[in-house]
Amino acid sequence: MISRKEFLKQTAYLAAGSALPFWLGENKSSSNNITILYTNDTHARLDPFPDNAVEFAGLGGIARRASLVRQIRREQKNVLLLDAGDVFQGTPWFDMYGGKVDLKLMTEMNYDAMAVGNHEFDRGPEGFAEAAQKAGFPILAANYHVQNTPMNPYVRRLLVKDFGGFRVGIFGLGIQLDGVVPRELHGDVRYRDPEAWARGMARSLREFHRCKYVICLSHLGYSYRDARIDDIKIAQRVEGIDLIIGGHTHTFLDNPVPVTNPAGKTTLISQMGHGGVRLGRIDLNLSERNSPFGTSSRFYTIGKEID
Repeated sequence: MISRKEFLKQTAYLAAGSALPFWLGENKSSSNNITILYTNDTHARLDPFPDNAVEFAGLGGIARRASLVRQIRREQKNVLLLDAGDVFQGTPWFDMYGGKVDLKLMTEMNYDAMAVGNHEFDRGPEGFAEAAQKAGFPILAANYHVQNTPMNPYVRRLLVKDFGGFRVGIFGLGIQLDGVVPRELHGDVRYRDPEAWARGMARSLREFHRCKYVICLSHLGYSYRDARIDDIKIAQRVEGIDLIIGGHTHTFLDNPVPVTNPAGKTTLISQMGHGGVRLGRIDLNLSERNSPFGTSSRFYTIGKEID
């Protein structure tokens, strides 16, 4: 396990994981473009995977991710950086620091928001609150009632980002706690129907906050064969959401999945697996109104060197 200072000294080279229209190195910066970068289920994987790992050998690492994000920000004027939860738990970094180092490094990387994942409860509401003091960005979960708990000062329902008059609304959804998080770890935090809250958040962001693009950071899971609520069901049942960035099921989606919502419009769903081995990217061209707003996508595999 390398030190925190060594993270920030590392020089990294990132390779594209999908041959789609936007290539790193091309300068397509424009006030008419918004670039959405995203991760999920990084699970305290601050170091790259070991070279002898069964899967993802040598891939990942937060310093490499930070290097790529900085490069993209140099090339693009309007950038959002988001995470769909489960930043905590999975390596000795969490065992030692309880998520504080993860959130501090994400803050230094200028993340705009993250969702609450089930593993954010692994040290209880008190442990979450202790770590969240290091987060210089909103932590979102619209369907968790956190009043009268230590999480209350740190958890918000939604966030609005303004890009020259084009307002992007972001809200979070958390998974059912019963059966996933032991009662002694979630305490008095209450789970509420994510479909109802997604409908209310989308309506509020569009009608009250005047957002033209709505993103849901979901830790519900991509798709289940049973009745459990998931990203597919939310997309099918709730209108007004343009993009769902998902987590929990560790699903690697090479391209966003389009779903027709009740208004007959398209909701895109994406998820970047786990362990920080991928960084997702969606570019919105606001001057084009097809697919929607001229959407193009790709992902980067963190740790494949290029000259």
